[in-house]
Amino acid sequence: MQLSVSTRAAAAGVVAVITLLAGGPLADAASAPPRTAAAPDIPVANVKAHLSQLQSIANANGGNRAHGRPGYKASLDYVKAKLDAAGFTTSVQQFTASGRTGYNLIADWPGGDPGRVLMAGAHLDGVSSGPGINDNGSGSAAVLETALAVSRAQLRPVKHLRFAWWGAEELGLVGSRYYVGRLSATDRAGIDGYLNFDMIASPNPGYFVYDDDPVIEKTFKDHFAGLGVPTEIETEGDGRSDHASFKSAGVPVGGLFTGASRTMTTAQATKWGGTAGRAFDRCYHSSCDTTANINDTALNRNSDAIAHAVWALSG
Repeated sequence: MQLSVSTRAAAAGVVAVITLLAGGPLADAASAPPRTAAAPDIPVANVKAHLSQLQSIANANGGNRAHGRPGYKASLDYVKAKLDAAGFTTSVQQFTASGRTGYNLIADWPGGDPGRVLMAGAHLDGVSSGPGINDNGSGSAAVLETALAVSRAQLRPVKHLRFAWWGAEELGLVGSRYYVGRLSATDRAGIDGYLNFDMIASPNPGYFVYDDDPVIEKTFKDHFAGLGVPTEIETEGDGRSDHASFKSAGVPVGGLFTGASRTMTTAQATKWGGTAGRAFDRCYHSSCDTTANINDTALNRNSDAIAHAVWALSG
């Protein structure tokens, strides 16, 4: 039905008044899709506070947080208490490796499509020779603080968010293999992606991105490109961390890494401002892997990258 000229004029006037009062075009406001909130900045001081707690736990328990040792269980209890207080549903999965009891910690954030799960995880155990602060307190602490940021924001993503801390990774990915091996075919198919973070604050850091799922890889690369930080494809630890357990089951995977025992090249030192000819982490699997073995800039950048990926990939 068409309106008369006078009626159209009157209607236009009403729309103009309403638009002015509303501060913008009503049609645009009504038709615009909801904007996904940007990921928050992850306070590196919070992440470092978790690392200090893990160091204290190691100090009180024989100097390490290794599988089957009191320091590992105390580390798990610390992380679980933080998540429980933040409103996560947590569960502890028990297994046996090398004659000792091991534990995985799983934390689910309420809501989201249970048929479309985004997971982020890190191994919580270290080796028996040291406290394991970069390997892998760094990934564990950053994943924990990202989960707590989800709670603070009361995030309501399309996908269901699940965070995990694996036991006995240092013995051959035992905890994550145990978890994946007990998923039903339906549950495995329902995991849209698994993000892994193993050593993300090496003292002579590189910025490596896993060369696996292209969407996850691009998400990380674009984030670092926005910071003006060049990245390289991760090769040193490929298949040696918990993402391999998921990849072998057909789950899309990705992750970040700052380097372990390999030495930084001259080209890499020029690119990242590090020291050529020196290992990315001279304290890898050693007693000196303490809170003094952490690069704050790398920890900060990677923690923010984790949050960015969780927000972006969870819809």
